[in-house]
Amino acid sequence: MTDTDFDDVGPIDYLVVEFPADHPPDGSALPLLLDLVEANIIRVLDLVFVRKDADGSLAGIAVEDLGFTGTVDVTLFAEASSGLIDRGDLEQAGAVLEPGCVGAILVYENRWAAPFASALRREGAQLVASGRIPVQGTWRRSILSTAPPDSRRSARCPDFSAELPAPP
Repeated sequence: MTDTDFDDVGPIDYLVVEFPADHPPDGSALPLLLDLVEANIIRVLDLVFVRKDADGSLAGIAVEDLGFTGTVDVTLFAEASSGLIDRGDLEQAGAVLEPGCVGAILVYENRWAAPFASALRREGAQLVASGRIPVQGTWRRSILSTAPPDSRRSARCPDFSAELPAPP
């Protein structure tokens, strides 16, 4: 990739998704992933499936061997391999999976953000911090902020404010 190509690239993220042993992936989420690709919101760079055995070892699974149902052509995803994921990445992903589970590792470019990211790079800006707020934490925080003051602290809704960085 040349510097010129790099100028047009959006932020790259990854996900590690675990499917429980008693509920293996059936492919029902793949059409939604394909919708994101076709809408040019993301570009799939890598999609790898692994199984974590009871002894903790990892085995790669070809997408065609997962037995997905539905109408999505799984070969579209089988060809997603940029080479960004190496053995060390697979081992790190495997460390968070429970034995007996199947994991999906997805690396994708946020195409929607590419023009903004490119403009920032042209201005000499660089990303110095990034992060994600888990959906569950966001939802709880939203509920807490709209609850009456006396109900904001409960065993069911922990205080997440200690986890937030101090404002600059």
